Amino acid sequence: MKAGTRLTLDASVRRRGTLLIGGSPLRLVRLGGAGARLLERWSSGEPVGEGERERELARRLVRAGLLHPRPPSGPAPSDVTLVVPVKDNAAGVRRLLDATKELADRVVVDDGSAVPLAEATVRHDRAMGPAAARNAGWALASTPLVAFLDADTVPQPGWLEAVLAQFGDDDVVAVAPRVVGAPGSGVLARYEAHRSSLDLGPHPAPVRPMSRVSYVPSAALVVRRDALAAVAGFDTGLRFGEDVDLVWRLLRIGSVRYEPSARVTHEPRPALLPWLRQRFEYGTSAAPLSRKHPGLLSCARLSVWSAVSWALLAAGRPLPALGLAAATAALLPRKLRGRGVPASESLRLAGLGHLGAGRLLAEATRRAWWPAALLSGRGRTALLASLLPCVVDSVGRSPAWLALRVADDLAYGAGVWAGCVRHRTPAPLLPRFTEAGLR
Repeated sequence: MKAGTRLTLDASVRRRGTLLIGGSPLRLVRLGGAGARLLERWSSGEPVGEGERERELARRLVRAGLLHPRPPSGPAPSDVTLVVPVKDNAAGVRRLLDATKELADRVVVDDGSAVPLAEATVRHDRAMGPAAARNAGWALASTPLVAFLDADTVPQPGWLEAVLAQFGDDDVVAVAPRVVGAPGSGVLARYEAHRSSLDLGPHPAPVRPMSRVSYVPSAALVVRRDALAAVAGFDTGLRFGEDVDLVWRLLRIGSVRYEPSARVTHEPRPALLPWLRQRFEYGTSAAPLSRKHPGLLSCARLSVWSAVSWALLAAGRPLPALGLAAATAALLPRKLRGRGVPASESLRLAGLGHLGAGRLLAEATRRAWWPAALLSGRGRTALLASLLPCVVDSVGRSPAWLALRVADDLAYGAGVWAGCVRHRTPAPLLPRFTEAGLR
């Protein structure tokens, strides 16, 4: 961790004396007296000092997702080449180029547009896919950093400065801004503005599989050029999910960060059927990704006891379900007592764990298991129950918004099943069980 870096606590972190509890996955870190004093200094706005032990503690807490860094300086815009992959979107290219005039080096790759684009630096005579287009673009870059922006995005003022600051940490190989739906008047535009699949939320995070931010989209992504070369760029064999694959390979050589203070807007598909097709196609990427990255993708990650408790409830046995949930919650304080976690905090964590598992199972039912759930009466009941979070989320909104919310998950889930059949693997449909507790 570079001296001069300022640090902020993750929004999930709870402090219990010298204990820090939070992050994703959930972690517990006990600080010594000196560490606790350093944390107080950092929390009050003081930067990381020159001492090696101080910098190492800061590095450890940042990697755990408990703290988020703001390095003192980063590269300049002159160190960045913009790469724009595009097919049949001349208006979007012009709009994007107008919004990125601070970047002198810009490469537009026309991936087989029906009408050749005048702004193109490179043209493919036939569409070769976004992975090939991005590879053709970054291969021409001579700067240390490459910024990928799709033609249907528009960066907001200040986005680049916020992203570049994170590259002040030499360990960081890629940074993604927050991608939000562009404002619009239609129901679909309003839905995307609230629940775009590209929007990963308002909180910064390290990117890692099986965490709150498990990937970042290449619709807006800045990457070190030498890191792209080290992993051979995007996999052109993947038509969808090529950005997830790239990020997971980049994590083998460095860290990737999500920086939501940088914002980029994204135009949604113009009509319902193209939007549903896109959601379906995104779902088809789960199977090839699971085969290429075994163990890094699952429809739900939860403890065995939470899964059994909810399964009992779904089977119409509420009393055994409640009893098992209560019994396993009561065991957690004993397990964590030796690590200095108060009993009240352990019970809170156990309760939140069971509720979080229920949310994950509901999402998995809507997005992954719904075709199988339709085959039995109990399954259909569970599917209807899994829609409850959608109903709650739609309070105060139109019925059309709720219909889009449900259609979003169903279309994605249909794509997951199609991909599993095509690639002959059930991996994306299987939950992953973990031991309850803290790391």
